Order: sequence, then structure tokens, then C-alpha cells
Amino acid sequence: QVQLVESGGGLVQAGGSLRLSCAASGRTFSGYSMGWFRQAPGKEREFVATISWSTGRTYYAGSVKGRFTISRDKAKNTQTLQMNSLKPEDTAVYYCAVSTGWGVSEDKYDYWGQGTQVTVSS
Repeated sequence: QVQLVESGGGLVQAGGSLRLSCAASGRTFSGYSMGWFRQAPGKEREFVATISWSTGRTYYAGSVKGRFTISRDKAKNTQTLQMNSLKPEDTAVYYCAVSTGWGVSEDKYDYWGQGTQVTVSS
């Protein structure tokens, strides 16, 4: 079992920055990946970014490349999404998720946090 807790959401003006964190249970995530999804009201949940726990390999959605950076601290079992140059369209509930493999689809992820709200004003 893996439990995930997100933090760091809030309200920010367009062009500003926020840092989201995800704390995970467990002693090792070798072979796993940890990612972020987001969902705006009335819209489908979409992939944001993911990172391989062992290698640090990353992959980003085109809409966030160059603005968001995903990283992890293996010793602390935490993962961080640094969000810069935020836009109103980034407004959503952001969810941390863990996959036993690698992918960009919701069904590739087995464990989910409860989400944290990010609101970007214009």
C-alpha cells in the first residue's frame, strides 16, 4: 500500500509560481514512477508530468514544458512540482499519483492523493 499527501496549492497571480509537494509512504519505489495529473471543473483529468523514481527520467505534457519542473527526493520519499510562469488555464485540482510502471494515462497509476487546489488569477 502507498499513501500520498499533496501540499502547496493556493492562489497565485498569472506569471507567478507555486511549488507542490507530494509525500509518499513506503521505503522504496524502485521501478516505480510518480506523476502529477490535474482536473479543472467540467473537464477531463489530464496528465501533467512524471518522473522515474530510480533514474530521474522525466516526461512533461506539452502545455507545461519549460514552465514546470518535476523532481524527487528518494531519501524522504517526496516529490515536488515546481510551477513557474503560471497561466489561468493552469487552474485545477492537482493530484499526485504513483505508477508501478511508466505512462501518461490515468489507468497506469495505482495510487492517488486527494488533490490540492491551484488557482491562477488573470
